[in-house]
Amino acid sequence: MIENHSERSESPAELRAMFGRNLRLLCQPYASVSALCRELGINRTQFNRYLSGESFPRPDILQRICAYFKVDARILLQPLHEVQNSNTDVIFSNEMEDFLTAASSLVNTNSFPSGFYRFSRRSFVDDQRFIQGLIFVYRKNKKCFLRGMKAKEAISGQGLASLPKIREFRGFVIAQEGGIAALVFRRGSMSCSFNFLTLVPSFENNYWLGYSTRTVQEKPTGDRVTRLVYEHLGQNRSAILSTARNAGFCEADDLVPYHKTLLKPEDGFS
Repeated sequence: MIENHSERSESPAELRAMFGRNLRLLCQPYASVSALCRELGINRTQFNRYLSGESFPRPDILQRICAYFKVDARILLQPLHEVQNSNTDVIFSNEMEDFLTAASSLVNTNSFPSGFYRFSRRSFVDDQRFIQGLIFVYRKNKKCFLRGMKAKEAISGQGLASLPKIREFRGFVIAQEGGIAALVFRRGSMSCSFNFLTLVPSFENNYWLGYSTRTVQEKPTGDRVTRLVYEHLGQNRSAILSTARNAGFCEADDLVPYHKTLLKPEDGFS
């Protein structure tokens, strides 16, 4: 009988060797294995046995290792590069590396700093009104992200409960020639919008102007693209709290004066 090598089960020794190789690769960026063991709370002698492929960690120790290195339990069975490349990072996957480079995710803090921003734009559902609100820009694993809450009135108008979980949106930011771009999603990828912004020369260089588009079918009423303004609020606690209180629909005359100037309410977008 011919053995089917593609379906052959690996031996315990082979599995331990796989885990050991993966763990050694994960440890390479760290100057001191002893310091790493202290951070993990794992005995150095036992950790050496994992590295050499002599033994497996207990489930609780494996969970600790996976959480620390941001991988999952597949490091027991698969080569590390397969585990890392198959994670949910679709945008910066190998398939896109020659088109959307990882460097584009390294948004310079001087060109787009972290912190709270006030944003404003014309409403997509009522072109006679505007939306203003607060978003938070932050960095994680050297990538740039944003998060915020949709207006309660906008959510309830769609027949949805205005719960924080439903109102929340998040997005990622990438560097583009002449500015930055953000792809922003509601929870569950139910809908998204694309934003492009460029820095506006101003006294404090804290304004960005661009446009926002939304992913909906063409309709007789309602816009799918409109001007967008971001204002970095820095450490201005008063402005941050005021923006949070006033978030939602408003009239053009209720906008911050410079926001109104940049949005050009009387002019159509092109």
